[in-house]
Amino acid sequence: MTERTYSHGVDEEARVEVPARARPVGGYERAVKPVVDRVVGLLLLLILLPLVALVAAGVLLALGRPVLYRQTRVGFRGEHFTMLKFRSMGPDRREGRAHWYDGPERRRRHKTEADPRHTAYGRFIRRFSLDELPQLWNVVRGDLSLVGPRPELPQVVAGYDDWQHARHDVRPGVTGLWQVTERDHDGMMHRHVGTDLRYIHHLSPRLDLWIALWTVPAILGVPTTRTPRCLDATPHGSEADRQGARGQARVAEEASAA
Repeated sequence: MTERTYSHGVDEEARVEVPARARPVGGYERAVKPVVDRVVGLLLLLILLPLVALVAAGVLLALGRPVLYRQTRVGFRGEHFTMLKFRSMGPDRREGRAHWYDGPERRRRHKTEADPRHTAYGRFIRRFSLDELPQLWNVVRGDLSLVGPRPELPQVVAGYDDWQHARHDVRPGVTGLWQVTERDHDGMMHRHVGTDLRYIHHLSPRLDLWIALWTVPAILGVPTTRTPRCLDATPHGSEADRQGARGQARVAEEASAA
């Protein structure tokens, strides 16, 4: 096992600074996981190509062009990348106005029924995460992992506390522990960074497989009632759990005081 040490730069536009840190990195994360991601990601993309084409045709018919929605997200080591999704919402006809769904709280407001950009077809593909199928190409490109913390928006990351930047110690994923275990809870990722840290410090093939297997049931609304034993099997995970719990407690206090 080696120790990865690195320092992130500062994004002047988003004013994001990710502190330097060191973390033990095993052979699976360093050499095996990136290869598995690209190989399995390419296979899934080929297998699901008919479904991808079907969803794309639906977007074209229901919403018109463009079919794909490109959005800047913060990835591994704080680097920005363009994440792909199928477009699921209509155009914003309020250009030039202050958007009431801007900022960190957009994760709740952006998805309310009051948002005038919602469409019936968009709700359907978002409900079953079909809008995220193009992210398999991000996996093949190396922007995303199949399993990892979900990538956040630069403006959300700009408001992170130092401890929250630890979620960028690994490559972000298409699915993750938070999406499987807390999918129906408070839907704002920045309030659940402790769950991401718990995943990072217990990262293993067994945990990745468990998350991958539970992803489809979670999408279909089947609750995950048990926690994998591997979350308690990694020696250096206890401190991470405590750090995440402390951070989550601070976030909860701030939310209650707001």
